[in-house]
Amino acid sequence: MKMKVAIPAVVFGVAAAGGLLYLTHANAFKAAVAAPPPPPVPVVAGVVAQRDVPIYQNGVGTVIAYNTDVVRAQIQGQLISINFTEGQTVHAGDLLAQIDPRPYQAQIDQFEGNLQRDQAQLTNARANFTRYSQLGDKGWATPQLIETQKAQVGQLEAAIKTDQALIEAAKVQLSYTRLTSPIDGVVGIRQIDVGNIISPTTTNGLVVVTQLDPVSLIFTLPEGVLTQILRQQQASKTPLPVLAYDQANSVQLGQGKLALVNNEILQTTGSIQLKANFPNKSRELWPGELVNARLLVTTRHNGLTVPANVVQQGPNGAYAYVIKPDDTVAMRPLKVAQITDGEALIDSGLKAGEQVVVDGQYRLQPGTHVTILHGEAAEEVTAQQAQQAVIP
Repeated sequence: MKMKVAIPAVVFGVAAAGGLLYLTHANAFKAAVAAPPPPPVPVVAGVVAQRDVPIYQNGVGTVIAYNTDVVRAQIQGQLISINFTEGQTVHAGDLLAQIDPRPYQAQIDQFEGNLQRDQAQLTNARANFTRYSQLGDKGWATPQLIETQKAQVGQLEAAIKTDQALIEAAKVQLSYTRLTSPIDGVVGIRQIDVGNIISPTTTNGLVVVTQLDPVSLIFTLPEGVLTQILRQQQASKTPLPVLAYDQANSVQLGQGKLALVNNEILQTTGSIQLKANFPNKSRELWPGELVNARLLVTTRHNGLTVPANVVQQGPNGAYAYVIKPDDTVAMRPLKVAQITDGEALIDSGLKAGEQVVVDGQYRLQPGTHVTILHGEAAEEVTAQQAQQAVIP
C-alpha cells in the first residue's frame, strides 16, 4: 500500500520540475528576443577621392654650402684692421681685413725710382748714340764706339722693361694687403686677431666665407630606383623637382632641382648619391643640417587617395573599413603605394566614391552598424583620436 502512494508522488515531482525548467527557458528566450540591438557606433567618414598624385622617392641627406672659401693671406704681414663682424653677410670684393701696406708701398717707390733713373740714362745714351752716329758719318768716330753706344741704349731699354715689370709685381703684392671676400656669403668665426702676423702658411686663414643662397643638398636613394630616375629625366628633359623637409618630416624647408646623379653606386650601402640645388633666400636650409629629401619621379594620373588614418594595419597587412549602403562596415584589404603628408595613395582595394571610416575604427568589426558624425562632433572625435595616438 505504501508503494502505491510513493509512485504517484514521484511522478508528480518530476512533472513539477519539468514545468519549472520549461518556464525558465521560455522566459530566457523571451528576454533574448526582447533585448534591443546594440547602438550604432559613431564614426567619422571620408570619401575615396580620385586625382593626379605625385610619386616621390624619399631619402635622407645633408645640406652643404654651394661655395665655401677660406680667406687666406697671399703675403706675409701684420694685420692692422679687421673689417667684418662674425656672422655678417658680405659680397664679393668686400674688404675683410687689412695687412700693413707700408713695406710693399716702399718697394714700389724704390722700383719707380730705379725706373726714373734708367729712363734718364736711356735719354742720355740715345743722345750720345745720335752724336756718335753723326761723327761716324764724317769719319770722326770709330765704328766700335758707335756699336758700343748702340748696345748701351739697348741695355737701358731692357732695364726699363725690367723696372716696369718689378713695379707691376710690387703693385700686385700691395693689392694682397687687402683681404677681400671672393664670393657673396656669410662669414664665420674669425681665426686671427688684429696685431698678429698672417702669412700664406697660417693654418686656418683669416675666416671662412660660406655661400648660402643658393645652397646644395646631397642625399641618397636605393640603387633600385636609379633606372626610374634616369628614364624620367630623359622623358621630361628638365631637372626633376626635389623637396626638403625637416627631420620630423612635417615642415617643408625648400624646393629645388636635381642637379646631379653621381656616376657610381656606393657598394657598401647599395645606394646612389644625388645632389640638388635650392634657392635659399629665407635661409631655412643651413650647411651641415640633416634633412629629408623627396624626389618627384612621376605623377600617377587618376590615383585613388584617402586620409592616412583610413589605413589600418592587421596581421594580414593593410586594410580599411568601408561603409556599405545599409550603414554597416566591411573590412577591405588594401595595397598602399605611398603615404605622404597625411594622405595615402591606394593601389588596390578601394573604388572612387566609396565611403570609408577615417576615425573610430577601434570599436568596429565586420558587420557593425555605424552612424556618421558631421561638423563639431566629427572634429571632436578626430581630436580625441589624435590625443590617443600620442599616448605611449
